[in-house]
Amino acid sequence: MRLLLLAPGRAGTGNVTTARRIQDHLEAAGHACIIRDTSDYESPLAVADPVSSKNFEAALGIHVYKAGRLLQGSRVPFGIVFGGTDINEDTKCDEKCRVMGAILDEARFAVSFTEAMKETAAAYWPHIRSKIHVQSQGIVTVHNASFNWKKFLQNAEILQDKDHLYLFLLICGLRRVKDPLYLVDAFSDWHRKESSVHLIIIGPAVDPVFAEEVKEKVQRAAGVHLLPAIPQEDLHAVTRNCFAVVNSSISEGMSAAILEAMDLQVPVLARNIPGNAAIITHKTTGLLYSSPQEFVQLSQSLIRDPSLQREMVARAKEYVTQHHSWDEERKAYQHLVLKLQ
Repeated sequence: MRLLLLAPGRAGTGNVTTARRIQDHLEAAGHACIIRDTSDYESPLAVADPVSSKNFEAALGIHVYKAGRLLQGSRVPFGIVFGGTDINEDTKCDEKCRVMGAILDEARFAVSFTEAMKETAAAYWPHIRSKIHVQSQGIVTVHNASFNWKKFLQNAEILQDKDHLYLFLLICGLRRVKDPLYLVDAFSDWHRKESSVHLIIIGPAVDPVFAEEVKEKVQRAAGVHLLPAIPQEDLHAVTRNCFAVVNSSISEGMSAAILEAMDLQVPVLARNIPGNAAIITHKTTGLLYSSPQEFVQLSQSLIRDPSLQREMVARAKEYVTQHHSWDEERKAYQHLVLKLQ
């Protein structure tokens, strides 16, 4: 089968990472799968042309509103994968909620990353409950063994004159829902007292206007560093060298960056929101914080407690291995795509 896979976002964002993984699963089963960015199209009519000219036989959309509305009325059958902001944010708008209900009516199936996300969707659209398949994200990490860590630190303007550097890594596309500035003031204050701690924010400028706002703020914040997106294998090498991975999002579906950090056995500190709490058990597989001040307090306690670090990363690795199997995800999508024939 020849499939169109629509996903919002640029390279380096979670939706694109998910899209590439699904593409790999489907191509391994003998399908041809072409990824396109939803921002390249303004309406279903704009998608209809490539569907015809490229002879697509089916489609899959990641994000019910952004991708799904482009597939409405499509002449080819399609499935939908919930993204996160669709169910957590777009449902707050009555018109978007109505449109998403109509999209889900048309879809052959929908995929939710968690049971909680499925229940939320079913509360909005009870009639589509039976269409929703729960499939957690499958995680596999590969790091660049020849990555030049010293050069990376130089580019980040982090001096290596300390016996111990405590680097906290925030991986996100620069857009408001990821709230990359949430911790900046508190972290900068902490750095002034303890110069060995640094926060590295790394990711693409998804929202160029907001990205400028982030850049200007970071330039004035001691101990905080902003870097552009880098290839996935390099990012995994950076993750392995950091003390902890941080998430500060207002809303998440299921953060691949958190799960990848767990797989790489790096501690995770994440904002206490439903999407993060669904995959982190506080003080067991990671740490959940509800304010910048609590983030600093938990980070300080983690630095002072190496045994907690060891226990958390071991349990987190075990959790990812058990619940986020790449092989199980592959089987699920290869089975689901048959519904589009």
